[in-house]
Amino acid sequence: MKNMTDSTHHKTDDMRREKLVQFIKYCLVGVLNTAVTFCVIYFCKSFLGWNLYVCNILGYIAGVTNSFLCNKSWVFKSKGGYTREAIRFLVGFLICYLLQLWVVWAITSKSDFGKLDFMIAGIVISGYGIATVLGNVVYTLANFVYNRTVTFRN
Repeated sequence: MKNMTDSTHHKTDDMRREKLVQFIKYCLVGVLNTAVTFCVIYFCKSFLGWNLYVCNILGYIAGVTNSFLCNKSWVFKSKGGYTREAIRFLVGFLICYLLQLWVVWAITSKSDFGKLDFMIAGIVISGYGIATVLGNVVYTLANFVYNRTVTFRN
């Protein structure tokens, strides 16, 4: 009886560890996506002299594409079809982006919080900035769960 209980605990611990490692990888991909997005925007604007909005769109396309490919192959190790998963991925991106936007709106629109400035560790941060960070936390968690359970479910 003891071996079955130990085995169950080990499986539970292994599953938790696997989810944690997967989430850490997901966050690392997010950092890489941000770098790719900014680098493409910077390159297109600074070296090619293109319109800032065109540069921004191209940067985000590059970041989302990088995100999909890295999450599919490295984070979730999915063997599913590219087209179906890409569509699900984009739908999840839009849903979670709208959720993030709603969080920022909900925090800042019903009060003067968005207009306030806070001194945190000697740095002035606006209420809008804090709301944006909170919205990004919600986005990250929701998008991870969506991709794990919908886009790349095995």
